[in-house]
Amino acid sequence: MLPKPILPPRLRPGARVALLTPSGPLLERDHCTRGIELCRALGFEPVLAPNTGKAHGYLGGTDDERLADLNAALADPGIDAVWCLRGGNGMNRIVDRVDFGGFAAHPKPVIGYSDITVLLLALTAETGVVTFHGPMARFAMPEFSRRHFDLVLGNVTAPGPLGRVPVRPDVLVPERGRIATIVAGRGAGRLVGGNLTLLQALIGTRYFPDLDGAILFLEDIGEDLYRIDRMLGHLRLAGALALLAGVAIGHFSRMRHATFEGGLGLDEVLRTYFEPDRIPVAHGFPIGHVPEQWTLPIGVMAEFDATNGELTLLEAAVR
Repeated sequence: MLPKPILPPRLRPGARVALLTPSGPLLERDHCTRGIELCRALGFEPVLAPNTGKAHGYLGGTDDERLADLNAALADPGIDAVWCLRGGNGMNRIVDRVDFGGFAAHPKPVIGYSDITVLLLALTAETGVVTFHGPMARFAMPEFSRRHFDLVLGNVTAPGPLGRVPVRPDVLVPERGRIATIVAGRGAGRLVGGNLTLLQALIGTRYFPDLDGAILFLEDIGEDLYRIDRMLGHLRLAGALALLAGVAIGHFSRMRHATFEGGLGLDEVLRTYFEPDRIPVAHGFPIGHVPEQWTLPIGVMAEFDATNGELTLLEAAVR
């Protein structure tokens, strides 16, 4: 049996939320302004990290600058949450110097996705504290995302079933919000996952999660289908996929298919890696680089129903 996860305190009105860029830079001044305004609109007090807004090539400041902001926020007992303004690239350059001890002494929600996957998985692996794959602070937060953000981060009871993105009543057969079952079935286990590219990048490190018996969720952006195929192949060769309890695929945004005749589709690629072991799989969930998305707590127990396209959180993610 895996140990029970350590739950950070729930986000309350007036919470002091650190806003920072531990990976890529902010390219527009308004990105920072929007993050501050969103915090205030949610009833939180934004605390802008000192180096936010800096740039060092394709990074949001030098490694030392980004690390200083991150470690200060993680260890500060006066900071109630850490909310990333963007992903990009660069967390894997500094993750081995993260102050895991300071974070373990003062657990708090850490929120982000994409390149922030490295930070979320590393914090949970090293400390056992639940982290949160959820919206970035600089983006607009539609009602669907707001509801799930509050449900998971502000609620000390098990959130239960997570709903689908609502469909427009004037569209007869909508594409938006559809879930496609690839391998039918149900399973339960600890919820873990994030960006596929960054998950693959952690193979062979101490931060790669234990996926045996887990419910794995995946998303990515700008990757050709053949690269997604190759990354899943690497995970299989590393022995990480065989004992999964289920796989919830979000959005592979801006994914390009092979254009030549006979090219494979995503359904066939997913079947290749999960059907032989009868691992339940479905895709189209509100996870990833999309406006309307779930906030998913890494480390809590969940139940996955690929047949009906449902994910249920069985435990509270905060205390």
